[in-house]
Amino acid sequence: MNDKLMTMRHSAAHVLAAAVEHLFPEAKFGVGPVIDEGFYYDILLPNPLSDEDLKKIEKEMRKIIAADFPMERSEMLIAEAIKFFEERRQTFKVELLKELEEYGTTDLSQQGEKTDVEKPGVAVMYTTGDFVDLCRGPHVGSTKEIGAWKLSKISGAYWRGNEKNPQMQRIYSLCFETQQELEAYEAMLEEAKRRDHRKLGKELDLFHIDEMVGLGLPLWHPRGAQLWRTIEDFWYRAHQKNGYELVRTPHIGNRTLWETSGHWGFYSASMYPPIEIGQTLEEKKQNIKAEKSEEYLLKPMNCPFHVRIYQNDMRSYRDFPFRWAECGTVYRYEKSGELNGLVRVRGFTQDDAHIICRKDEVREELKRVVDFILYIYRSFGFAEKDVHVYLSLRDPKNTKKYSGNDEGWKFTEDVLREVAKEKKLDFKEEIGEAAFYGPKLDFKVRDCLGREWQCSTLQFDFNLPERFNMTYINADGKEEQPYMLHRALFGSFERFIGLLIEHYAGAFPMWLAPEQIRIATVSADYIEAAQHLMDELVGHGLRVALDKSDEKVGKKIRNAALMKTPWTIVIGKKEAEGGAYQINVFGQEENLMIEQSEILAKALEASQSPK
Repeated sequence: MNDKLMTMRHSAAHVLAAAVEHLFPEAKFGVGPVIDEGFYYDILLPNPLSDEDLKKIEKEMRKIIAADFPMERSEMLIAEAIKFFEERRQTFKVELLKELEEYGTTDLSQQGEKTDVEKPGVAVMYTTGDFVDLCRGPHVGSTKEIGAWKLSKISGAYWRGNEKNPQMQRIYSLCFETQQELEAYEAMLEEAKRRDHRKLGKELDLFHIDEMVGLGLPLWHPRGAQLWRTIEDFWYRAHQKNGYELVRTPHIGNRTLWETSGHWGFYSASMYPPIEIGQTLEEKKQNIKAEKSEEYLLKPMNCPFHVRIYQNDMRSYRDFPFRWAECGTVYRYEKSGELNGLVRVRGFTQDDAHIICRKDEVREELKRVVDFILYIYRSFGFAEKDVHVYLSLRDPKNTKKYSGNDEGWKFTEDVLREVAKEKKLDFKEEIGEAAFYGPKLDFKVRDCLGREWQCSTLQFDFNLPERFNMTYINADGKEEQPYMLHRALFGSFERFIGLLIEHYAGAFPMWLAPEQIRIATVSADYIEAAQHLMDELVGHGLRVALDKSDEKVGKKIRNAALMKTPWTIVIGKKEAEGGAYQINVFGQEENLMIEQSEILAKALEASQSPK
């Protein structure tokens, strides 16, 4: 986002607040930050806003902009500013000012984004017409300089993100420099709705979320399970070719494991409460006291299990590296309001791997993983230009909150940076974004609509090797701590499949499609010929369905198209007597004509998965 656009959006947020104040004088204002596609403002009102109210606010905003009011900056002592806003009953502004007075910093611009005071004891204000807001700016010179905008929606939001605080109404708006850019963005939103994986998941009969089963726990239908299996089979083959060994671990682990790993303490907000094991459900219902019980927890991560596999034997420097991979299902607590189809769930399967190696092997292992990640993206239809990488580093001003030592951090940060440069990755350094246990490379892929999705990650870990006292015997016969790398390619199967559904709009390439070929009979007379073709194709590993219903053949072809089946083959008199097959290819106007002697070879060629 360029500075000009950011300033426009910031100023438009003030115009929104000014319009609301004109129409609803009782409004109490929170914050109005700039976001990726525009801005929003959090406002407390006695009654919910309607669509009609939104139209009125928009109309009032246009009046303010047409009046060409200057955006005037002024300064006021913080004590005076507190009095000023108290008189106007703007309690949220008073709260921010008191925080600013006491600490010299507060969330004036965006929740979670700290804003420091410019001058000790001084608050900066901006006036738009007769509306005054607490703000550091910068702003456009006058309201007429604001570009193209459009109020988009209303949602609820707790003040400062805390559910114990008042619930406000968040008014969103799009905002761009030109009308053409605004219209292009709106067109993209419409296309995104068409591609929504929740909508397509239902239409293509892939999955659903069942409240009786539990929110955030997807149920995969046969077609969805087949899609998952195809991806998973590809994943396993690719890992075996890349020198990984497979491991499997339980869904639950003893409390002691999670206390040792540190998850019990630092990750408890995302974990489910313990399961007490020592009696049956029947005994529990009968209030029979357990003689002895243990506490187990659903696993939020696979890592501690892999560590314990490592510690099951004495390890020598000659044994390295270990590359252990697992498609392991984990469980993390998410609030019901934050769940979102396959993108945000409570139970998901990580395509997890851990690489345990010596220091002299780190660079080569990192390069291998980067190559593997880029191969995965290419295989699923993403170009390298669509991959953006973020190098997360520790905050040098607050090193005490991190595991490990300065030497280890310098080595790992430097080697990540060097590998990223050597592999010519499009990467950006982000200071202070590292996890407390190590620096990392995060890979985000851009889909066909230009949206970024967080998928792959490559993460050093100083925490688990220390907590579990992981060691090996080095060349000098002494114990030494190995380096440990966490690595995921998809991130999770659920999220990655959601990305693929939206990227392809459900029209998967033939190698991925749950149903690759549908055979449709003209009438019952040709079922035997159709079944013979189906048996031949299925026998060679192709995924084929046979439509032998009494529907008209045109309806059968339309039904196949609705399911976005790549090939539909119609079997009638000509085909039953040995004539060439006519293939209806989804998304193409012209049909293919393939001789019967060539159909198997052509179908296998079209359905070939990436090498």
